Amino acid sequence: MKIKDMVKKTIASNIKRARINSGMTQAEAAEKLGITAQAISNFERGVNGIENSLLLQMCEIYHTSMGKILGEEHTDTQKIPRVGRIACGDPITAEENIECYDDAPAVWHADFSLLCVGDSMSPKIEDGDIVAIRCQQQVQNGEIAAVRIGDEATLKMVFLHQDYVELRPVNPAYPSIIRRMEEMEEIRIEGKAVGLCRNL
Repeated sequence: MKIKDMVKKTIASNIKRARINSGMTQAEAAEKLGITAQAISNFERGVNGIENSLLLQMCEIYHTSMGKILGEEHTDTQKIPRVGRIACGDPITAEENIECYDDAPAVWHADFSLLCVGDSMSPKIEDGDIVAIRCQQQVQNGEIAAVRIGDEATLKMVFLHQDYVELRPVNPAYPSIIRRMEEMEEIRIEGKAVGLCRNL
């Protein structure tokens, strides 16, 4: 493989990695950039060249830098504990809950990770994905969070209304979880989803 082709492949791979780490699908990225999903696919496979102006837009929506896309910067990582289960009343990162440790970009400031099971958050988050979570008890409406309902944990988009809480899946095939009035007290936001630990 020629040097020029190797550079092109590296950039394509870095573009794909940046999109995946941002949690976007190809369709979502295409919509934000005003291009087709097929164009995104071509860029990520190194089929087509890419203009600097579009590359800068990608850096912005993927929350990365041109240096990282071009392979000129290394991403510092940190080890975060993967929480396999959440016991009622115990801290989410209690030692007995930790299955292993995952690498996540340090800039995410993540505190722990979760293994996603099921397809209720597909296509944004797929079955088997590892999601990095930053501990915080409040999120903005529409943000994805790890939420504890009693002694069970779930990953959903959170919407706080005046008299009820809605935990909404991305996959329209699944219904929202609604808690009203006194039932709202059993819901606790454990943290905000800040990225996917794919291909790090």
